[in-house]
Amino acid sequence: MSKEMLEAFATLEKTKGIKQDVIVEAIEAALVAAYKKNYNQATNVVVEFDERKGDFKLMTEKEVVDEVHDDRLEISLKDALTINKAYEVGDKIRFEVAPKNFGRIAAQTAKQVIMQHLREAERNHIIDEYSQYEDELITGTVERRDNRFVYVKIGNVEAVMPRNDQMPNENYNPQDQIRVLVTHVGSDTKGAQITVSRTAPDMVKRLFEQEVPEIYDGTVEIVSIAREAGDRTKIAVKSNDSNIDPVGTCVGQRGARVQNVVNELGGENIDVVKYEEDPSDFIANALNPAEVIAVQFGNEEDEKSALVIVPDYQLSLAIGKKGQNVRLAARLTGYKIDIRPESEVEFVDENTAEANQENAEAETEEIVDSVADGIDEDISAEAVDQDDVEIEDSVDSDEEADQE
Repeated sequence: MSKEMLEAFATLEKTKGIKQDVIVEAIEAALVAAYKKNYNQATNVVVEFDERKGDFKLMTEKEVVDEVHDDRLEISLKDALTINKAYEVGDKIRFEVAPKNFGRIAAQTAKQVIMQHLREAERNHIIDEYSQYEDELITGTVERRDNRFVYVKIGNVEAVMPRNDQMPNENYNPQDQIRVLVTHVGSDTKGAQITVSRTAPDMVKRLFEQEVPEIYDGTVEIVSIAREAGDRTKIAVKSNDSNIDPVGTCVGQRGARVQNVVNELGGENIDVVKYEEDPSDFIANALNPAEVIAVQFGNEEDEKSALVIVPDYQLSLAIGKKGQNVRLAARLTGYKIDIRPESEVEFVDENTAEANQENAEAETEEIVDSVADGIDEDISAEAVDQDDVEIEDSVDSDEEADQE
């Protein structure tokens, strides 16, 4: 090792940001480990780096003693004084050692350490640079594909798109330009890893943010998204400004805004529905384009379930092809939805139920009043009869007295 080593360290620090002292420290530790492995002794071995010459020296350290018991670890005071008359018992003296073939071992070790640090530096650089793009859209170039991944070049980095993040209706060919959502930036044993997707629900969210300024600035808010990538997506939106229609804003004039999103997603159908605080209204909107007659909810134990009643002729439309419409509506609203045709369900709406209850209460009150009036009349009649008896008794007594 020589000046070339110093030049290499300087280049690494300048181009890769790896500090010289970090590499030197790592090489020193690796050389000690290599010496232990190859020569079965290293309890008193240290490595020194000559910054002027760019050399690493393997040194063995011995303690000055009066009487030597282990010449690998100790040196007599007599021998130490021949080296330097200032040595005393207890001092440590270092001696350079040069085992056979250790120069080759040292060179290989240094190369391995440097390569390891290069990989770590590259990994950290990628993570630092691309972490800011996590959960954001980015444009890349398809490089290649295999049975598991599509490999996408993003800048100077290769990202991977797993099979479940690939659109089922799309083909990815080398040199294709595609927009993807960065879903994960991290590392594994092979280094930094960036994962991208075209099927994530947040991909739709980011596309709408780019197409609809009112979403980007917070005037219109995306509440929830339910997506079956490549086929259909439902997106619930609400407005934080009473003067702005959230659905119309997202759709755009003549559907221009939503159509741009549809085109980016390869023709995927998108339903934009209005979010409502009232769950029954929200569920009815989520089942668009089907017409909903009424929504009834379960008991307290199953409060996140809903029975939706639709006209008989709308049943297939409400359920959707292979259950897709109701499935997406359930995911969009967070409710378990059971759809029934009107002809199979007996139901009353809240207004009718309230009116019926009021009528029933009125009828009950009339019956109670009637019974009470009857009892009052009976008691009054009995009181009159008793008075008549007392009057008759009084008359009879007077007549008997006159006869006497």
